[in-house]
Order: sequence, then structure tokens, then C-alpha cells
Amino acid sequence: MKLRSTALVKGFRQSAPYVNAHRDKTMVIMLGGEAVADGNFSNIISDLALLHSLGVKIVLVHGARPQINQLLEQNQYQTPYHKGVRVTDETSLNYVMQAAGQLQLTITAQLSMSLSNTPMAGTQLNVVSGNFITSQPLGVDDGIDYCHSGKIRRIDAEGINRMLAQGSIVLLGPIASSVTGESFNLLSEEVATQVAIKLNADKLIGFCSEQGIINENGDVVAELFPKDAERILSRLENDRVEGCDNSSGTLRFLRAATAACRAGVPRSHLVSYKVDGALIQELFSLDGIGTQVVQASAEQVRVADIDDIGGILDLIQPLEEQGILVRRSREQLEQELHQFTIIEKDGLIIGCAALYPYPEEKMAEMACVAIHPEYRDGNRGLLLLNHMRLQSKAQGIEKIFVLTTHSLHWFREQGFHEMSVDFLPSQKQNLYNYQRKSKILSINL
Repeated sequence: MKLRSTALVKGFRQSAPYVNAHRDKTMVIMLGGEAVADGNFSNIISDLALLHSLGVKIVLVHGARPQINQLLEQNQYQTPYHKGVRVTDETSLNYVMQAAGQLQLTITAQLSMSLSNTPMAGTQLNVVSGNFITSQPLGVDDGIDYCHSGKIRRIDAEGINRMLAQGSIVLLGPIASSVTGESFNLLSEEVATQVAIKLNADKLIGFCSEQGIINENGDVVAELFPKDAERILSRLENDRVEGCDNSSGTLRFLRAATAACRAGVPRSHLVSYKVDGALIQELFSLDGIGTQVVQASAEQVRVADIDDIGGILDLIQPLEEQGILVRRSREQLEQELHQFTIIEKDGLIIGCAALYPYPEEKMAEMACVAIHPEYRDGNRGLLLLNHMRLQSKAQGIEKIFVLTTHSLHWFREQGFHEMSVDFLPSQKQNLYNYQRKSKILSINL
């Protein structure tokens, strides 16, 4: 008994940092129809309830592929596939809606359970489903009409966040309505991916039949960068490696995790739906139990040095040619290099901004803000802004202002307010280009 008690206490103590780290964080969880059909499903539900009780904000996205296939088979109805996507005609849509609806009710019922002799004892969860996703048809491709197979048009992130803030679990399925009142069959992994990106989720979590990604030695791969995940995905799809089960969720998760990581979701986790407690072990232990897909490398935010000039020029010149940024010569950039802060990733400069202080007015200009096109879905602009704030405060600056022709709304969203030319420091007023007509915005620090 003493040994068991010691192990219990030790486990609690070791998990405490993770409890604190995950509290108030948003996690989007992909729950395939395979996981719901598995005998371990009730344990997964208990683990989700535990996460919720620890302060994790949960968006649960469920699929229904095996249930749909079973229903179609029972009714002796076949649906063709085009480029891996089911063509959902009017008849098959009814079966899809029936399977998805039954699954939604099953999951909701399980999350509502509160029997005294189960891990859900004393749990009171509010499960919210609604029209948070607006869809549109995939249309026609290579002469194939996808009919009622669709894609995401809009996500009501504000509505989802409002429900999460109220302590609800948001449950989303693979069926969504369009603005014309029609229903469309979506890819559940696409829903999970786009919701995670739109919510700026801290994690995307998926389930598969294996413990995670298994290497050639039969061991679980603990961590993958997106480039590694893409290589594995390509191999599994093209070579059809023996033991690869497309229905297990592994391929769908790799696609989702890679896209999410590229767009700024820090970590994606893949665990087995067959192993009791796999989700808890993955999130609350030092070594984890499954596979993580993490952003390609730790992005470094630092002051620019002379070796960065070429990378900065490569980043800003396309924007200069479009008239978004004011042109800077290489000589000017060399002279002002100490004013620049950059974001570097894998040796590539993917973001930059410059800070020009006006100490007498206790003001500073944030200028030459640029983010690489492939990395604009994340929060890197905000990362640069926060770095500028810290630099400014260290210099006794009280206000930051910007001049912009294209990013007015983004700066407004960050708390900036539009000002007149008279607001600018006198030195800057003399340099203001009235033909360019840049908008002037300011924020108090």
C-alpha cells in the first residue's frame, strides 16, 4: 500500500507543471469514427472530462467515415471517390447526415454521463453544437461534380471562443450548412485543422490505431518537424507501406498537423485510441507516449547583424515593388541595421521590423514591418510588435506610431488609433509624403 501511495503522490507531483501549463489553453481534438467505435471510447471520454476539469478549453471535432460506410453498405449504396474525396450525391447525403447525427448524439450522451461508479462521477459538462462552420460546395473538378461534398467557407471563431469562455465543450461534426441553407459533407480533418488555426489553438490532438508514428524498428517516433512529417506522409501515400491503414487516422492526422504547424499551431499530438489513458500520458508526463509534430525549429527573435542584410532585402524587396513598403537601398539598410529586429527560422529570415526612436517626444516609429508570405497565418507580426514594445519601454518611449497604406485594420486590431499628421514628431512631419497618403496610427505603451 505504501508503494502504491508513493507512486500516486509522485505521479501527481510530476504532472503539476503540465496542469499549470495546460490550464486555460485551447485544444482542438480530432476524434475519428474509428475511435468512437472502439471499446476504449468511454475511457477517452473520461479523459476529455478530466482535461476539462483541469481548465483546458476543448473543441472536439468528430468524423464518421466507418459509420457512413457501414450505413451505405447496409443499404447497398455505393459512392464514388475522386482524388480521395467522397462524391456525396443527394441520396448518400441522407446516409451521411444520419450517421453523423447519430454519432453527435452518442458523443454528447457520453459526455453527459455522471454515474457515481464511473470516472465521470460529479461531472457536469455543457456540450455545445451549432452552426459555427459555414460551408460551400467543392464544385466540379476534372468533369466530376462533387455534389454535396464541400469545404469550409467561414468559421465563427468568436462564437466558439464565447462558448469556451463559458466553460462549454464545443462539439463539431463533418456536416455544415451553407448560406443557401444546403448541407455539405466536409472532411473532419479539414474542419479540425482550420478551427485550430482560426482559434490560434495551443494544440491539435488526433487519434489513430497505433501509438503514434512507428519507425522501421517498430518504435514510436516521439517528435517530428513538418518537413519530416511530409516525407512520411508522402511515403505512406505513394508507396503504400505494409501495415499502413488509411482508416486509422494516421494519414489524416499528418496532413492536419503539418498544415496546422505551418500556420502557427505550436504542437500537434498523435496518440492511440486503443490504449487506455494515452491522452493523459501524452499531455501530463515528461516523455509522453505518442508522436508530436512541432514547428520546424525554435524561431529566434533577435537584433539584426551585418550577415542578415541579404535576407532582409529578399524579404522586403517584393513589398517595395508592390508599393507596400518605402524603398530602402542596401547602403541605407546597412546604416540603419541596428534599428532592425528579425525573426529567423532555419537560417531564413521570415520577419523583420525597424524601430526609430524620437527621444525628445518620447515616441518611436515602427517601420518596415514584413512577414514572409508562407508564415503570415501565425502571430509573427504580433511577436515583432511585442518586441518593439519591450525595446521602446527600455528607452523610456511612451508611444509607438506607424505609417501604413495596407495594414490599417491589423494595427487597429492590436489597439492602435488613427491620428493626424500633426501628431507626428516635427522631424517626421517634415518627411511625411502627402502623395503616398499613409495612414498614421499610434498606441500608448
